[in-house]
Amino acid sequence: MIKTGNIIKVGIADANTVLSPDTIRTSGLGSCVGVILYDERSKKAGLVHIMLPDSSLARSGEINPAKFADTGISYLIEMLSIPTSRLKAKLAGGAQMFQFAGQKDTMRIGPRNVEAVKKVLNSYKIKIISEDTGGSSGRTIEFDPASCLLHIRTVNIGEKVI
Repeated sequence: MIKTGNIIKVGIADANTVLSPDTIRTSGLGSCVGVILYDERSKKAGLVHIMLPDSSLARSGEINPAKFADTGISYLIEMLSIPTSRLKAKLAGGAQMFQFAGQKDTMRIGPRNVEAVKKVLNSYKIKIISEDTGGSSGRTIEFDPASCLLHIRTVNIGEKVI
């Protein structure tokens, strides 16, 4: 496959959009969740790199909307300017990176992020087409809006496409 577009990189607690032939990528998905929202008709997609499930966990001051599941998805929907009825989602990340004896629920960041993302997507009636979540390894993802394929590279596991 010959790539003709640019790769748009999204950082941690960041969001961006892309139009084919460009692709969009994020790395460092441990307990974080990468949420891809895309529209097959316009070949437009967005990616938000979510760190935490709920903005109520924020320290005082101005909130970075891309950091939290409850604010990041709506922020990305605004950036895309596409009716939610046309959007589809793909997810990756949400790993349980560390195990502790007698682990408290607050330490289950990865699984809580996945649950929060699914709850928000459900509230917008956005269908999750596929996901690669959980486990205990970090991921790098790249989405191609032309093919609507999400390429996932998982540490110590390898690559897959969903």
